[in-house]
Amino acid sequence: MGHILAIDQGTTSSRAIVFGPDLSVTALAQQEFEQHYPRPGWVEHDAGDLWSSTAATCRAAIERAGLRTDDIAAIGITNQRETTVVWERATGRPIHHAIVWQDRRTWEVCDRLRDEGHEALVRKVTGLLLDPYFSATKLAWILDHVDGARERARRGELLFGTVDSWLVWNLTGGAVHATDATNACRTMLYDISKGRWSSRMCAMLDIPMEMLPEVRDSNAQFGSTRADLFGRELPILGIAGDQQAATIGQACFEPGMLKSTYGTGCFALLNTGTDRVNSENRLLTTVAYRLDGEVTYALEGSIFIAGAVVQWLRDGLKIIRAAPETQGLAEAADPAQEVILVPAFTGLGAPYWQPQARGAIFGLTRNAGPAELAKAALESVGFQTRDLLEAMRADWKAEGAGEVLRVDGGMSASDWAMQFLSDILGGPVDRPRVLETTALGAAWLAGSKAGAWPGRGEFAEAWALERRFTPAMEKADRDRRYAAWQRAVQATIAAG
Repeated sequence: MGHILAIDQGTTSSRAIVFGPDLSVTALAQQEFEQHYPRPGWVEHDAGDLWSSTAATCRAAIERAGLRTDDIAAIGITNQRETTVVWERATGRPIHHAIVWQDRRTWEVCDRLRDEGHEALVRKVTGLLLDPYFSATKLAWILDHVDGARERARRGELLFGTVDSWLVWNLTGGAVHATDATNACRTMLYDISKGRWSSRMCAMLDIPMEMLPEVRDSNAQFGSTRADLFGRELPILGIAGDQQAATIGQACFEPGMLKSTYGTGCFALLNTGTDRVNSENRLLTTVAYRLDGEVTYALEGSIFIAGAVVQWLRDGLKIIRAAPETQGLAEAADPAQEVILVPAFTGLGAPYWQPQARGAIFGLTRNAGPAELAKAALESVGFQTRDLLEAMRADWKAEGAGEVLRVDGGMSASDWAMQFLSDILGGPVDRPRVLETTALGAAWLAGSKAGAWPGRGEFAEAWALERRFTPAMEKADRDRRYAAWQRAVQATIAAG
């Protein structure tokens, strides 16, 4: 009965992982789904695909684990954040494709609101910046572009949710319309100090508050699944957005602890405890987690393109067939060629926030080839991570803050990439034995709430190091390479 089913609904695939009572992975199932790009800079998902792939992988994971549903104590959910779904209360039918967090279609709205002087209020209330990244302007776009949507929302006929809310609605057969604080805080509609939806933010974009989900703790009761889905009702006892779930899975419970997750994008979170630290360097102030009514805050830096740059090498340039090939190419690259790739395919995230920027390559020579491009792609992730850490340390000068970086996500499996990360940061990078930290965080929320898993302290003690990477690059070389990166970024912004 100590097994936990973790749902990890991501940007390119849905996964379900069964964790055993010893916190190890018992079984995993994964299913990719179609990405929709109706226009340049627009990214959408069919919300039905998100749900059907989630349900299918849950069933497959339970079957592969050789378990009965009676063996599952609870379900925890983690999800791609900011992605926006609007559906009919009566039928559960989405009225538009889900607009994905990467989507940039609302940049003009954000520029207008900034010109009207709203950004200071947005920062004060939500801890966020005015950017198309967040859910609020995506939601407003749907209400503006689907006939009759805003009036229907005012009448209570339409519901809004991030992906966690959409999944809970479907898992419970429409019985629960709720989210947790870590997802609510990414909508640009949530007051992170008062812990409730902000009427001022909703009024700014004319969003009816009737359509918003109830906000609960990250370790809370979110109802039970329909009995027909998995053979019996299963309680849903934990929810956290993917980056906050990874923070939990990395056991970053103490102020000053720092993690970075390398998936489609890269997201670094620095735990600042009960202190809400307002960034002066264009980072986000966010909720790290809310457990039993107590809020822990974090500074977050968001990079839009990390693992996605490797996908570009594979699917766009077709110079690799699989991601692991980048390591061999990077090792074979000519060290005398310092090609710099700025992967601003969907704009630049923190600390620049330039939605109109587009990707650029610098330092090409006649001898530059696939190896040099692969090396530049991996290095771009390290350079962008340093951008985030420089900003974090400027914002929060607490002793020991961010001294060690804990990493996870697909790209963290690359020894070459992690060594370069340590080199360019000038500090240690720790890779845990369990790389499924995002799903593990969601599983811990549910497992500890169910009383089937250990509490916070014992869970933190169970965190285990697989390998520590330490800097091997001279400081002068590190600083020179980083200065070249900064010049490349500025040139990219200027060209945009």
